[in-house]
Amino acid sequence: MQEFFSVKFRKLLSGAPDGVPPWLQVIAEGETGGLYFPSDEPWKVHRDFGTLVGGIRALLMQALHPGSLAGVSKHSRYETDALGRLSGTIRWLTVTTFGSNEAVANEASRVNRLHKRVSGTYEVDAKPIAYRAADQDLLLWVHLAFTDSFLAAHNQFTNNPVDPDAYVSRWGRSVAPLGLTRVPTNQAELQAQLDSFDGVLRCDDQTRKVIGFIKRVGLPWYARPIYRVLWLAAVANLQPKFRALLGLKTPGRWVTPVTSWMLRAIRVVIGPESPIEDGALRRLERLGLI
Repeated sequence: MQEFFSVKFRKLLSGAPDGVPPWLQVIAEGETGGLYFPSDEPWKVHRDFGTLVGGIRALLMQALHPGSLAGVSKHSRYETDALGRLSGTIRWLTVTTFGSNEAVANEASRVNRLHKRVSGTYEVDAKPIAYRAADQDLLLWVHLAFTDSFLAAHNQFTNNPVDPDAYVSRWGRSVAPLGLTRVPTNQAELQAQLDSFDGVLRCDDQTRKVIGFIKRVGLPWYARPIYRVLWLAAVANLQPKFRALLGLKTPGRWVTPVTSWMLRAIRVVIGPESPIEDGALRRLERLGLI
């Protein structure tokens, strides 16, 4: 039974028919260490299931930036293949966190090639504004959303909180291969850079359409009740100003304890093994780095 649910869970996240992530071998191979080791905060955060909440939360934040929103709406297959887009994001996150230096470089090249195809215009007060996915301000907003979301969700919903400043500083290394050079190095800088976008963020009909899709994304029947709790947890975990801008109500206080319990239960149901992390550990052991 445990193996059944483990395969179902991993198949849902990776898109692989057998539940084995296609990037598992990429992480296990390589002749170098990587950006992170098991003692580093990004490794600790991204190995845990708080990322399930953090991922949804990050998408809600990203939708508030009109440039980021335009890129998703016009160049993404989110409506027709939401799980496929999810698996692509998970691939970047896991390879960057657990992969070798070679794997990280190759994954960054893949993402950069995708970014080159994403460009266009969006309107603010009837004025067209040109954008490219590789623009520094868009890369920064996406990075800030991910960083703030994964950190906040992990520290609220799991039992092993990490040092915020260390996580922000070390996770900043992840976006250098994508061309982003201006990143926060501690939590205070993270908040200051988030606040610097206050005059840019907005919520319009297109934003609400995307948010509605994220709320009701098509999933197998067995995953829907779990996702509903994850959605509420993401909304509850948002900074109040972002939640207000999105027009979302604050969920009840029960969400935090229920989510924490559910994330622990998921770990028990699918088992303690993590093929991705185990592959990374085997590589580091083979190289004599741990």
